[in-house]
Amino acid sequence: MNINISEKSNFIWKIANLLRGDYKQSEYGDVILPFTVLCRLDSVLRDTKDEVLEKNKILKFKNKAPFLTKITKYKFYNTSEFTFEKLKNDAGNIADNLIDYIKGFSDNARDILESFDIYTQIVRLDKANLLYMVFLKFVDEIDLNPKKVSNTEMGYIFEELIRRFSEMSNETAGEHFTPREVIRLMVSILFDPDMDKICAPEFMAKLYDPASGTGGMLSAGIEYAAEQNDRAIIEVYGQELNEKTYAICKSDTMIKGKGYENIHLGNSFTEDGLPNEKFHYMLCNPPFGVEWKKYEDFIRNEAESLGHDGRFGAGLPKVSDGSFLFLQHMISKMLPPEEGGTRIAIVFNGSPLFTGDAGSGESEIRRWIIEEHLLETIIALPDQLFYNTGILTYIWIVTNRKSKLREGKIQLIDGTSFFDRMRKPLGEKRKMLTEEHIKELTNIYGNLVPNEYCKIFDEDDFAYWKVTVERPLRLNFQVSEERIARIKEQTAFANLAKSRRKKKEDAEKEIEAGKAEQSKILKVISSMDETVLYKNREEFLKVLKTAMKKSGIAIKANIQRAILAALSEKDDTADICLGKNGNPEPDSDLRDTEQIPIKEDIDEYIKREVLPYVPDAWVDESKTKKGYEIPFTRHFYKYVEIGDAEVTRRDIEAFGVRIQANITKLFEEE
Repeated sequence: MNINISEKSNFIWKIANLLRGDYKQSEYGDVILPFTVLCRLDSVLRDTKDEVLEKNKILKFKNKAPFLTKITKYKFYNTSEFTFEKLKNDAGNIADNLIDYIKGFSDNARDILESFDIYTQIVRLDKANLLYMVFLKFVDEIDLNPKKVSNTEMGYIFEELIRRFSEMSNETAGEHFTPREVIRLMVSILFDPDMDKICAPEFMAKLYDPASGTGGMLSAGIEYAAEQNDRAIIEVYGQELNEKTYAICKSDTMIKGKGYENIHLGNSFTEDGLPNEKFHYMLCNPPFGVEWKKYEDFIRNEAESLGHDGRFGAGLPKVSDGSFLFLQHMISKMLPPEEGGTRIAIVFNGSPLFTGDAGSGESEIRRWIIEEHLLETIIALPDQLFYNTGILTYIWIVTNRKSKLREGKIQLIDGTSFFDRMRKPLGEKRKMLTEEHIKELTNIYGNLVPNEYCKIFDEDDFAYWKVTVERPLRLNFQVSEERIARIKEQTAFANLAKSRRKKKEDAEKEIEAGKAEQSKILKVISSMDETVLYKNREEFLKVLKTAMKKSGIAIKANIQRAILAALSEKDDTADICLGKNGNPEPDSDLRDTEQIPIKEDIDEYIKREVLPYVPDAWVDESKTKKGYEIPFTRHFYKYVEIGDAEVTRRDIEAFGVRIQANITKLFEEE
């Protein structure tokens, strides 16, 4: 950061001291950021203000914007008689006059200022007798004229203020502020394969962030490209749900003169501000573990009605975490490969790697991304890198234009050990990436050579079959007193003595008849030989039916099932219960599943891993599902040998003796 930028940002930062006592620290940015934007806008329009006012008076057209912006040479203007210099001359009416001045801006500039809720801040400052004091600081002591502060420098000043205020309110900063070094790494890896193109004189690309927050990722993309080629043109596009962070993002891009009209307010899923746009590059740090229940109907309707013609045809994640929705949304905005294709970098927590069983929404999304050959690389980052969470995070690189060397492959990079500890923690953030770490990780990515930190896999290494392994049901039967008592607890049997008839008389008759039937059934069963333990269901059923028939009782199928359930118990020594088709009936309590790598033969796996232990098991092929998961940690696990147990025991005993001796000394008399 050069001296001019540092001085300006430090001075603006110090204005926040005036707010102490009347504002919480986390609220300082609500005042300083919009006033900084306002000051810059006034400075930019100052030289053309008189000409704009004159032209505005004589213009008779309803749409004056084309004529006034031609004068300002910017896409905004102000038709109020006030300027910052004039406003300071009437301290007593500063609030009303300042509001009048803001309302004189063109709609696009006023929209940004109003998104900051600036009128509320003006009223609040005025009541606290702070408005004129704050305003005067910006008028007399800060010069943001574009002749002295370029758009690029102004952008850096604004970014620095955003960073500082975000750190001040770090309990929520992670919701809209990604550490700059993380963004730097994402951009470095995103652009790495395209350095030749980026350095070409005519390079132009479109960059998009569907959860743009304060615009840090978009700014970093512009900055990185400019470092490689100062003639590179990066057009930025974004959307943000939170109105205040949207205002920051939009004003930041406007201050830099970089496509602020392409920044949209609203939910990217339900109010896509860029429905027909496709992009060369995309960056995103979606909120972790945030549910999407409020938008569930809209999203499910699109998924069901449009399928793969929409954004969510691959599947839907659990309502408790919408991270994968952002990635699917971004994939839908990829340029086709024949038009140059797209590269995406997105930050996730660990959940998208493995959450969801085979056939679940998450697994199906992973399956689609991998089988469409879109997943290129995943980089594990250190923990304690973000402001509002200490968990491990991962950068996913997704593209529809893999190099030939990467076709059919997925690269995993373990970057968890690449960090320096911070001298002073900021919320949960205790670690940081240095430029050297970023360079090293980018090189590991680009080299594509397996080593301690890099592993290369086939795409189907992450696929598996989830097979259901059944074992046969084995039951014995006995008409003991205890088992007969269980018949009464069976729902179907108990319902015999219930009625749904509306008329009381009819209901009473039906209940009486049901009780009589229950009594007959129990009487017949009680008369059977309780000493016999049947280990074959068909044999017992034949005896039961014969007894019922002799007594003239015809029992329905549901009552028969209830009786069998009550009189039976699991028995490993009993015969296998067979179904109607003569095949073994599965025991749901013994049902198990096996996760078999897709490259393995299922039958061979079962013969080797299952049948030696349970010879009567079989696979229910109708339940076999294909799943995908990425067990990142398992692939980089390092075994640490545990010390000798006997040595450890002796050390503990010796330590205990020393502790006891020290305690004894405390109670010794002097």
